[in-house]
Amino acid sequence: MKQEINPKDTNRAFAFELWGESPMPMVTVTKTFDVTRLRKASRRRGMKFNMLLCWCIGKAASKIEEFYMLPQNGKLYKYDRLAINIIVDNVKGGLCFCDVAVSDDVEVFNANYLHLTETIRKNCQNILDDGAMVIGASAVTGTELDSIVNQYSGTFNNPFLVWGRYRKGWLRTTLPISFQFHHVQMDGKHAARFLEELQKTINSL
Repeated sequence: MKQEINPKDTNRAFAFELWGESPMPMVTVTKTFDVTRLRKASRRRGMKFNMLLCWCIGKAASKIEEFYMLPQNGKLYKYDRLAINIIVDNVKGGLCFCDVAVSDDVEVFNANYLHLTETIRKNCQNILDDGAMVIGASAVTGTELDSIVNQYSGTFNNPFLVWGRYRKGWLRTTLPISFQFHHVQMDGKHAARFLEELQKTINSL
């Protein structure tokens, strides 16, 4: 559920005042993650690497209060649940989008992920969840990337994570991930806490 809230009643009051009307309020940070456990879990459990990473992102974000708030059209909204936006190549050669609800249960998330991505791949119609605070995710696996900065159009303020192809080393596998967020939604310390929590979640697989 989505509801408008008064920024003055939140810990984002000062940030809303500072950056609520900023023409470029997005911040992008990049961190290289050790995804060795993620890659092993993908092979062991027969689950897609990117699905597992999206599950880890949702699980880590669910522990950060600021992820449940989002500025839109000069107002601040609070949500009671999160979802991950997945981009899929459809059968017509274009792109489609679906929002997969964040779940503590990786099996539940995996089932929803597979069902929704296959559905939009075939019917070429987006499946979006307007009642959830959506975290964007994009896997550009055609090459290895050091960093990527997403476009900022002023239309979408949602947090967004992007990564390329993971890098296989002798003892470990690494993956740089870029994280973009609206400065009204969170500060650098919240972003840092999320990235640390994401690594812990990956390590726990």
